[in-house]
Amino acid sequence: MGLLEGKTGIIFGVANKRSIAWAIAQAFAKEGMRLAFTYQGERLKESVQELTSTLNGSLLLSCDVTLDAEIDRVFKSVAEQFGKLDVLVHSVAFAPREDMENDFIKTTRNGFNIAQDISAYSLIALTRAALPLMEKGGGSVLAMTYYGAVKAVLGYNVMGVAKSSLESTVRYLAAELGPKNIRVNAISAGPVNTLAARGVRGFIDMLKYHAEKAPLRRNVTLEEIGNAALFLCSPMSSAITGEVLYVDSGYNIVGL
Repeated sequence: MGLLEGKTGIIFGVANKRSIAWAIAQAFAKEGMRLAFTYQGERLKESVQELTSTLNGSLLLSCDVTLDAEIDRVFKSVAEQFGKLDVLVHSVAFAPREDMENDFIKTTRNGFNIAQDISAYSLIALTRAALPLMEKGGGSVLAMTYYGAVKAVLGYNVMGVAKSSLESTVRYLAAELGPKNIRVNAISAGPVNTLAARGVRGFIDMLKYHAEKAPLRRNVTLEEIGNAALFLCSPMSSAITGEVLYVDSGYNIVGL
């Protein structure tokens, strides 16, 4: 019997087989969790559907996290199909290309607001919608962040500010939802070659530098991130909430 047998979860952020969200989904499914997934727009539907169709009993729904009506519709469908929800994974982030490529000082007001809305506020909106499905049995919420939330990383720009907001949001949600036995944590993963990461200026150099400087002298794998997510969303971490777990080969501890 799997560690997550009888549990249900929803994962936001699968784009393709190289997505961190998909690595997390595989780790969960291997341990018996039944999963729901979302995609945004028809452009991504086919690739996400191809992946999720390999998991028995999975549910695939369209969702734009900037629209409360769509969020409500998604969780209504989850309630109808699953009856409850044990885990919510937020692996969603976006900033306009020009605001990622330009100097940080040139960040536009609109770009800043978009990055905050999609990358940080959506965690609040999704958790609020999931709350009625978690209140009876408790649950676990997991967000994805990066070292650029706490240090200035060249090229990460407005996304670093959004991830700082996300990490603070994790702590405030954890403090408020703890009495309901709902835990909220985040994983700060080292750089991995995903579709989203390739939008960061100088990403290939970042990968190389990370592997050279991290104590383990290598980059983290998608499987390792998935396993860390499994830990944080399973009974093995039942007393952990409000934390940011670094899964980065130790890079965050190095000063020089």
